[in-house]
Amino acid sequence: MDILEKLNWRYATKAFDPSKKLNNEQLSRLLEATNLAPTSFGLQPFKILLIETSDIRVKLQKAAWNQPQTTEASHLLIFAANLELNDDDIDNFLSRTSEIRNIPLSSLAEYETMMKGFVAQMTSNDLAIWSAKQAYIALGQLMVAASVEGIDTCPMEGFDKGAVDKILDLPNQKLGSVVMAAVGFRSKDDKYQHLPKVRKPLDEIIIKL
Repeated sequence: MDILEKLNWRYATKAFDPSKKLNNEQLSRLLEATNLAPTSFGLQPFKILLIETSDIRVKLQKAAWNQPQTTEASHLLIFAANLELNDDDIDNFLSRTSEIRNIPLSSLAEYETMMKGFVAQMTSNDLAIWSAKQAYIALGQLMVAASVEGIDTCPMEGFDKGAVDKILDLPNQKLGSVVMAAVGFRSKDDKYQHLPKVRKPLDEIIIKL
C-alpha cells in the first residue's frame, strides 16, 4: 500500500452516492481505527455520535445549511467535546488502565495526581477547547483510515452548533458539537474528485532549525 497514493486519492467529498452503503465490517473497522487515535493522557474527552436515524439526519441537514452530504452519505458522525470532566472520569480511565495492563492501581498514583491537577486548573472554556482539539485528532485519524480502506469522507464545520446541540440534546449530556464527518462513497458526478490537490511545497511549510 502506498500511503501517499491513498492520501492523494482522498478529498473532501461533496457529492455522495446514496445507493452505496458501508457494510458492517467497513463501519466497524473505521470506528475501531478512530478509537485508536492518540489523545492527551489517553483520556478521549469526547463522544462520537453515529447518526443512523433518517429523521434526525434530515433535521441535521437543515442545521448544516442544507449541505447534501448530511443525508446522502452512507453514515454521518458527529464529534462532540466533553464540557465537563471530573475525577470520576479520570478514576475510570485509571481503573481501565490497571485492568488492561495488569498493573496495580497504586502504581498509577503519580499519574493520577498529574492528570487531576491538569484538569482542575482548566476553566470551562479551556476544557471545551482542549476537548475539541482531541476530537480533531480523532477526526484526522478517521479520514486517513477511510482513505486506506477506499472510503470517502467529508469533514464539516459548516453548521449551526447551537441547533445541532439542541437536536441531539447534547447540553443535557454535558457535550458540545465540534465537527461532523460524512462517510460513504463518492458520486461519479462529483466534479471535485478530478481536481488535483493544491498544497504548499514542502520547503514553504517545513521550517528546519
